[in-house]
Amino acid sequence: MIDQIGPNYIGFQTSQLGNSFSTLNPKELKDNPYILHTATEDEIHRAAELSEKAFYEYAELSGSRRAAFLEAIASEMETIKEDIVKVYCSESGLPEGRAIGEFGRTCFQLRSYANHIRKEEHLNLKIDTADEERQPMPKPDLRKLSIPIGPIAVFGSSNFPLAYSTAGGDTASALAAGCTVVLKAHPMHAATSSLVALAILKAAKLTEMPEGVFSHLNSNTHQEGQLLVSHPAIKGVGFTGSLKGGRALFDLASKRKTPIPVFAEMGSVNPVIILPKAVENKAIWTSSIAASMALAAGQFCTNPGLLILFKDKNSEAFISDLTQSLAETGDSCMLHPSIFENFQKNKAKLLKQKGVQLLSGTSTTNAAEDHINGEKVLAKVSAKTFIDNPELHEEVFGVFSLIIELENTEDLFHLICTLEGQLTGSILGEEAEFKTFEREINMLKHKVGRLIFNGVPTGVEVCESMLHGGPYPSTTDPRYTAVGVDSIQRWLRPLSYQNCPETLLPEALHNKNNAMKMRRVNSKFNNESIV
Repeated sequence: MIDQIGPNYIGFQTSQLGNSFSTLNPKELKDNPYILHTATEDEIHRAAELSEKAFYEYAELSGSRRAAFLEAIASEMETIKEDIVKVYCSESGLPEGRAIGEFGRTCFQLRSYANHIRKEEHLNLKIDTADEERQPMPKPDLRKLSIPIGPIAVFGSSNFPLAYSTAGGDTASALAAGCTVVLKAHPMHAATSSLVALAILKAAKLTEMPEGVFSHLNSNTHQEGQLLVSHPAIKGVGFTGSLKGGRALFDLASKRKTPIPVFAEMGSVNPVIILPKAVENKAIWTSSIAASMALAAGQFCTNPGLLILFKDKNSEAFISDLTQSLAETGDSCMLHPSIFENFQKNKAKLLKQKGVQLLSGTSTTNAAEDHINGEKVLAKVSAKTFIDNPELHEEVFGVFSLIIELENTEDLFHLICTLEGQLTGSILGEEAEFKTFEREINMLKHKVGRLIFNGVPTGVEVCESMLHGGPYPSTTDPRYTAVGVDSIQRWLRPLSYQNCPETLLPEALHNKNNAMKMRRVNSKFNNESIV
């Protein structure tokens, strides 16, 4: 399969009209042997038009048909797992264990969406039957369900070549919802993306999906993404990346003649509040916090960027132990020289701020030479200084955490008030302390998408109760998750039928509930037929 890497896939057809480029091996700092071709404006147009044409057929398929397609994608990926893992490692610099783990998660996600849509719970079925005798006016028959919004442009993520990219959460949830997908591959791992795209297209053919249900476009500039989002056939956007990139796409989509939703996961510093008992019991927490900071060179959206604790008799020893634990973590290669350079630049900018004390690492801007191993930086600042300086609130993507020392409880409350939206907020301590700081915890819950007790923020469980999202700027819409089956809801909209003949209704809204689907009928949730 590796020999098929390179062209754009417009439905089942290949096209390579654009300029050629290669991806980089970040461990060896040399080009990979895979030659890819950027998508031209014409190719982007054809992919979007074909996606729209396919949508009207694909949207009408049953949940079972779409589920079989998703399961086939996972199976086809598994047949070329060895090739995918090999290329993944050469493009990302990440270890094989990480590649295998992310591969498994991606296949699990696909199958979990398949299981969910077979039950059709995502349709949010509601029925209110007519009452012709009602006074002063008769009540009409109303039946509501969710329908797909249209073709979706999905952007591959830099830090997750599989789980948040080609067949990852955005693509899998959009396909599950009944939307077609045009995928813009991330230029850092375009060859990995190409292999996964081949598996998706083979699965589409095997399960007799309409041509155009999925297309795959290469790019190495911002222009391709802008053209795709601007195309009138595209009805929604999925993005995981930087605040700058996500906001640019959001603004572009809002300025269209017909604005479209952009569901973007962006920046987050994921505050960790370390209460006095956790500081006192440092042996329990310093190593796990350090490991969370250093995981994959800190290139996680849930990396713990803020460590908040009270300055007391135990805090100095806690910080010392944390610094030592961080030094003992292994070195990891960053994903790309550009990410390494941004880390160096943003690190240096933050460390130049008044009142910031460097505890580990360097404050200088180092250029990549023969390696781009992530530096491990820990700094400290007072709560007052942090509150007064918004530049200290910015994410540094990499192994960088800022310790904030509190003088009192009011410091903590005011600090939380100043925070922008975050994906996660963590509280470490004993249960009795949680009650003592209930006011502060209640404030924190309005700033985050996931509130974690006695755990580090890295690690996202793929399950129905997971919320991977949060208030702006962590995402563009805090009402939705990017992980778990509820992420399907991003790509659906409600539709009501009023006094519709049963022959024209979707089967799930018929009086006779042959498939025993759970529905809310006249305010009662059940799977019974309507007599």
